[in-house]
Amino acid sequence: MHKKKNNVSDSGNAAGKDQFQNNSPQTQKENKKGKKPSGEKKKSSGGKTERTVGQYSGKPGRSKKDVFAYESDFNFDPELDIVPGAPFLSDMSDFDSEGYAPKAPVHVRQKRRDAAAEKSGTDAAGAENRSAGNKKNAGTEKNKPRGGKEKKVRVIPLGGLGEIGKNMTVVEYGDDMLVIDCGLGFPEEDMPGIDLVIPDFSYLEANREKLRGVVLTHGHEDHVGAIPYFLRSFNVPIYGTALTIGIIRNRLIEHKLNFKPQLNVVKAGDRVRLGMLEAEFIHVNHSIADACAIAISTPVGTLVHTGDFKLDVSPIEGDMMDVARLGEIGKRGVKLLMCESTNAERAGFTPSERSVGGALENVFAANTDKRIVVATFSSNVHRVQQIINISVKHGRRVAVSGRSMQNIVAAAIELGYMKPPEGTLIDVADIKRYAPGQITLVTTGSQGEPMSALYRMAFNDHSQVTLGPQDVVVLSSSAIPGNEKLIGRIINELAHNGIKVIYDGIFFGVHASGHACAEELKFMQALLRPKYFMPVHGEERHLCANRDLALFMGTPADRIFVGELGRVLEIGKNSAGWGETVPAGRTLIDGLGVGDIGSAVLRDRKHLSEDGIVIVFASVDLTAHLIITAPEIISKGFVYVPDSEDLIYEAKLAAAEELTNSIERRSKYSNIDMESLKERVRREVLKVLVSRTGRNPIVIPLITEL
Repeated sequence: MHKKKNNVSDSGNAAGKDQFQNNSPQTQKENKKGKKPSGEKKKSSGGKTERTVGQYSGKPGRSKKDVFAYESDFNFDPELDIVPGAPFLSDMSDFDSEGYAPKAPVHVRQKRRDAAAEKSGTDAAGAENRSAGNKKNAGTEKNKPRGGKEKKVRVIPLGGLGEIGKNMTVVEYGDDMLVIDCGLGFPEEDMPGIDLVIPDFSYLEANREKLRGVVLTHGHEDHVGAIPYFLRSFNVPIYGTALTIGIIRNRLIEHKLNFKPQLNVVKAGDRVRLGMLEAEFIHVNHSIADACAIAISTPVGTLVHTGDFKLDVSPIEGDMMDVARLGEIGKRGVKLLMCESTNAERAGFTPSERSVGGALENVFAANTDKRIVVATFSSNVHRVQQIINISVKHGRRVAVSGRSMQNIVAAAIELGYMKPPEGTLIDVADIKRYAPGQITLVTTGSQGEPMSALYRMAFNDHSQVTLGPQDVVVLSSSAIPGNEKLIGRIINELAHNGIKVIYDGIFFGVHASGHACAEELKFMQALLRPKYFMPVHGEERHLCANRDLALFMGTPADRIFVGELGRVLEIGKNSAGWGETVPAGRTLIDGLGVGDIGSAVLRDRKHLSEDGIVIVFASVDLTAHLIITAPEIISKGFVYVPDSEDLIYEAKLAAAEELTNSIERRSKYSNIDMESLKERVRREVLKVLVSRTGRNPIVIPLITEL
C-alpha cells in the first residue's frame, strides 16, 4: 500500500477520511493466513450470495497484496468478482482500469467480457440486472441522484483545442467544478490592434457557485497568463508550484485588484480537495521549472491531465518526470487521459535540455571577440542559467533585456531556481563600459514579437542597445506555429545590417523543445493505460496526430475524443460520449479594454487596413435649403491626395450634386432627414471611388446642419 500523499486543502479532509480504504487488523491477520475474511453471508433478494462486508478472500493465483477489505457499501459481486468503483479511495493501485481486482482466474475474466458485452456500456442497467432488489449497490447507487440517472463527470475545454495557447479546461461533477490552467494567446493576423487573447469565461460566470478553485500545471503564459483577468471576476483558491505562483504574483503587480487573491503554493506529490474532486500534482519535466501533471480523482474514476511535458532523463536541475507515480496511477486505473499534442507530429524523443549547453558552448568558443546576444523564452530559467554559467566560464558579464525576462529572472533568483555568481549580472545600461567580448545579453523576442526587446534592437529602435557587425545573435528557440513570418522578418533585418544570426535551422542544438515527441507521448499512454483518450494543447493537425498515436497504442477509435472548444465530454462509470456545447471562444484584450472588441470592430479595422478611409465634410441649412460649406474630402490609407487631385475633385462633385439634389427634394416634398442625406452622399462618393480605383474604402460623411 502506497504512502498517503500530503493533503494540502483542509476543506474536505474530514469528509474524505471515512471514504478511504480501510484494512482492519482482523482482516490483515486473516489475509496472512490465506483464509477467507470472516464477513457473514446472506441471501440478496435476487437469490445471490453476498458478503455483508466487501472483502475478497485469498484465492489461488492471487498475492497477499490483492486481498482488501472495504467499507460495507463497497461490495463485491460474487459471480463476477467485481468491486464497484469507490469514490476517493486513497490507494487503488491494485485495480485495473475497469475497477476489477487483477490476476483473476480465466473463467472470471471470461465472465467479465460476457457481462461487458451484455450491458453495452449501460452501467446502471447492468448493476440492476446483476443485483435485482439490492438497494445497496454502492458503486452505482452512490453515483446516482435521486432521480436514478447516473451523474457523470463533465470535461469542458474552454481553450487550447484547435489553437496554440490560452489553455483552459473545466472538470465538473455535480455541484463542484475546478479549472485546469488559465492561459492567454497572442493575436492572429486578422486581429489588428489586439494585444492579447484570453478564454471566454461566460460558462464559469454562469456557474460561479460551483467553482471550487484553479489548479495550474506550470508558469508559462499560455497556461497562467489570463489569471489576472480571471481574478477580476472570480475570487477562488488558485494552486500552483512555487515558481508558478511567483510568476503570477509578479504579473499581478501590474493589475490593481481590490482584494488579496488566494494564491496557494503546492509541491509535487501534494493533493488538493475541491469539493467532490481531488487534484494531485505529479512532477514532470518541461522547459520551465516546477511543471506538474494533474491527476483528478472523481466518483467515476481518475482523470489525468499531462500539462506540457517531456521525458528528460538528464534535467539541468531536479529529478526526471515521476514515472513511478504515473505508473502507480496507471495500474490503479485511469478513466480519461488528456494528453498534450504540440509535438505529436515529430518522431522520436525530444533532446534533453542539458544538450543545449554543449551547442551554446561551441558558439561562445567560436566568437570570443564578439558580443553575444541570446534570445530565448523568458520562462526557461534552466536555459538562462546555462547561458550564465557559460558566460562566467568565458569571462563575460551578463545583462538581461526585456520586461518579462527581467521579471522572471528576478523571481527565479528569489525562489532559488537560478543562482548566478555574485557580480555576474549587470544592468543593461552598463554594457557600454565593457568590450564586446566581455558581454552576453539575454533578451526576449525569440518569437519576433513586435515591440519585444530583440525586435527593437533589430530595427534600431532600442534606447540602450545598438547592434552591429561586432554582435552575434543566437535564437535559442523554435518558432511557435504562426510566428514564422515574424521571426523571418527579424532574421532578415539583422542579416541586412551585417549581423551574424545563429538559429536551430542552421546550427543544430541551440534549442531543445520542452514538449514530448511521438515516442514520449506513446510512453505516457503506456504508463497510464487510459480507458478513454482526449488529445489537448494543439492545432487540429497536432490533435489528430496524437489521436493516431493512441490508435497505434491500441486504444479503440470509439474511445478517442478529439474535441472542440465548448463541446462537453461526459464520462460515466462505463461510458463516455459527447454532451451539449457550452459558450466558449475568445475574449480580446486591447489596451485597458477587456472584451469590448468584437467581430464588428475587427471587421472595420481589417477593412481600414486594407482599403483605408475617406471622410466627407460639409455643412448645410435644411430650413433655408442651402449648402453652407462646399464638400471637402480627407483620405487616410486610401490614396495620396497630392497625386490624386482629379479623383478627389470628382468625388467632391459627386457629394455636392447629391447634397443639392437632396435639398431640392426636401424643399418640394419635405421627406428627407439628416441621416438619409448622409447615406445618399456616402453611396454616391463610394460609387465614384470604386469605379475609378477598384478599391472599397470606408466612406464616412460628416455633414453638419446649421
